[in-house]
Amino acid sequence: MENAGGAALAIVLVVLIVFVIIVLVRSVRIIPQARAGVVERLGKYQRTLNPGLTILIPFVDRLLPLLDLREQVVSFPPQPVITEDNLVVSIDTVVYFQVTDPRAATYEIANYIQAVEQLTTTTLRNVVGGLNLEEALTSRDQINGQAPRRPG
Repeated sequence: MENAGGAALAIVLVVLIVFVIIVLVRSVRIIPQARAGVVERLGKYQRTLNPGLTILIPFVDRLLPLLDLREQVVSFPPQPVITEDNLVVSIDTVVYFQVTDPRAATYEIANYIQAVEQLTTTTLRNVVGGLNLEEALTSRDQINGQAPRRPG
């Protein structure tokens, strides 16, 4: 009988140790430099994590996928644009952008990269649409200077 009681105690002890290890693994998170983490508590925004060590409440807090805060480069396919003199030109677009508000990038827009593409395309069509072909071909600095700047 004593062996059965000792074996049961050993099993309970092993299960308890495994549970404690799982809780610790889910609680302690390290956010790398140039990244940010958004924490939800029971499905609601709780806080934004900066780089470093952080403690979460296991099974209550959820860390969403980390966001890259470095400047990013995205190349979009060539866009057909009509100039002021009604000629169609195809313009390649490369956009440099940086996430500055992880909460807004997570909750205020469904796909921020697609939004950057749409905003860039619209702005490009507006700017180049006001230029004739010669101006469009020689005014790269002017076109780049009218790129949209969004606060935040």
